[in-house]
Amino acid sequence: MFDTLYLTPVTGALLVFVVVVCGHMYRKTWKDQPPDARLKAWLFGVPAALGLLVLAFVPLKF
Repeated sequence: MFDTLYLTPVTGALLVFVVVVCGHMYRKTWKDQPPDARLKAWLFGVPAALGLLVLAFVPLKF
């Protein structure tokens, strides 16, 4: 079942980009503390965390 679960170099690179952008926006929201900071932190933090987990545990296949 998990033999076909892998990242290609393109999807891995796109995932790294999404993680970096979401992480940057999370940090910016944390520092600025706008009125809806908690919601924005969740919206940026969850994709960043999930992306890091995928990058850590799903193999990259060339």
